[in-house]
Amino acid sequence: MKWYTKVLLVLVLILLIGGYIRYFWVFGEGAKAGQLNYVVHKGILFKTYEGKLIQTGLRAQGASLNSYEFEFSVANKEIANELMARSGDQFTLHYKEYLGALPWRGHSVYVVDSIMSSETVDH
Repeated sequence: MKWYTKVLLVLVLILLIGGYIRYFWVFGEGAKAGQLNYVVHKGILFKTYEGKLIQTGLRAQGASLNSYEFEFSVANKEIANELMARSGDQFTLHYKEYLGALPWRGHSVYVVDSIMSSETVDH
């Protein structure tokens, strides 16, 4: 085997490992709680489910109320449909964080994979 073939194989292996780490390795997992603002099914080539959760909180030093937005993707159609039917309700969502987004998985690096709890809010 020639030296440039070995170099090429090593470079391909490095690219494969790097691609796996960037797009498929779970960097972090967690849960976010808040009021579900929306979940939409959108996209041109790849239709994905995208949503936003509004988290409220008090600032420690001031008397102001802050809100934080958690933008996420949903890979599972059943979970996305349940969330779409209940916009405005309180949810605790479990998510996985990746280092990079894939077009068929969603626009966000945060991918919701389950609903941990939910509470109906009187509208």
